[in-house]
Amino acid sequence: MRVLLISANREDGDMRVPALGLASVGAAAEKAGHDTRLIDLMIEPEPRRALEDGIGDFRPDVIGVSVRNIDDQSMHHPRFLLDQAREAVALCRGASAAPIILGGAGYSILPGPILEYLGADMGIAGEGERVFPELLARVEAGKDPGALPGLYRAHGIGAAPCAYVTDLDELPLPDPRLLARSLAGAVDAPVPVQSRRGCPIGCSYCSTPVIEGKAVRRRSPEAVAEWMVRWAAEGFRRFYFVDNTFNLPADYAADLCGAILGAHLDIDWRCILVPTGVSSELAGLMARSGCREVSLGFESGSAALLGGMRKPFDPGDVRLAAERLRRAGIGRMGFLLLGGPGETEETARESFDFAESLGLEALKITIGVRIYPGTELARVALGEGVIASDAELLHPRFYMVQGLEDRLRALAAERQARNPGWIL
Repeated sequence: MRVLLISANREDGDMRVPALGLASVGAAAEKAGHDTRLIDLMIEPEPRRALEDGIGDFRPDVIGVSVRNIDDQSMHHPRFLLDQAREAVALCRGASAAPIILGGAGYSILPGPILEYLGADMGIAGEGERVFPELLARVEAGKDPGALPGLYRAHGIGAAPCAYVTDLDELPLPDPRLLARSLAGAVDAPVPVQSRRGCPIGCSYCSTPVIEGKAVRRRSPEAVAEWMVRWAAEGFRRFYFVDNTFNLPADYAADLCGAILGAHLDIDWRCILVPTGVSSELAGLMARSGCREVSLGFESGSAALLGGMRKPFDPGDVRLAAERLRRAGIGRMGFLLLGGPGETEETARESFDFAESLGLEALKITIGVRIYPGTELARVALGEGVIASDAELLHPRFYMVQGLEDRLRALAAERQARNPGWIL
């Protein structure tokens, strides 16, 4: 069958993020024998024309639309992003009779409500590389889709639970040609790399376990390095590991760095690091294999608030990790997330003081915590009457301690003025 895949994300901010997940699903569809094409609306100057021309030229039998983000997670000036995908679905509906199937990280957070809001025919929550080819086979044979794992259907037909692949090496990695055009023209745009999925930590506000599950599942270090070699052969030198926890487990992170070193790649890369269990040996190995910057999402400098967030570390762990990374010559970007349950002006000052003491190269401050369904924060917000039900979380809703927002913004602006690398 002819399968057209559309990335509906049009946000090209600080760092261009090509549609790695959608391209991976495309690779799985190609492996199953389908003729697959991808349209990335982020790079199309005229999205409507790109869709109309793409559908007219290709005449797809099935259309897949990827939803990466629901909103921009900004409490002060929130931007609702699902209307971009809704417009894309409507254009597809007007130009083709092909069934429209949703997927993507954003879709997996609220699959039922998003399916209804966008007006598509079906949607796959969770990993699509295995379910999507099976769905295509059933559509091609004229069979009812049935109860495939994570498959939602229009008109309120429910879904079977998501099923996660244990060994990610079973899933094909996309050929660079599916993503290279999305990176063309972006200055120093990094190639996204995903070496593992799932997060066992369970932070109170985080949607990752809902999207990827709680068990950490990995690709072999050799397979990841080989894929990076293919990109390097195409002239790309910058990479970004999109794994939420690059150093969990630490032995796998070390093996991955070793595989990159063994491939003799002249590259730079960055990652997201959990600020606990970062040994001097691991930091040095990361630096030697090309790591130039890490994102440290410690979120708070208050031990009490870190405990409430269910973080597996305390401020002492953060300080130790930051220092070991500094000694290894790796740049560090920290993150503060302010205004959640238990926050006070005193704990906010404690966080700002702590962040200043680390001497980080950069710090991103977020005020107000986006509430996602299925999280502990959502349960707290429901109990406090901040939200009435999960259904209203389709549009951005935030947790903020009552009466504290203006003071937090004033404190953040005051500290930002004396710290040039801080971003508010």
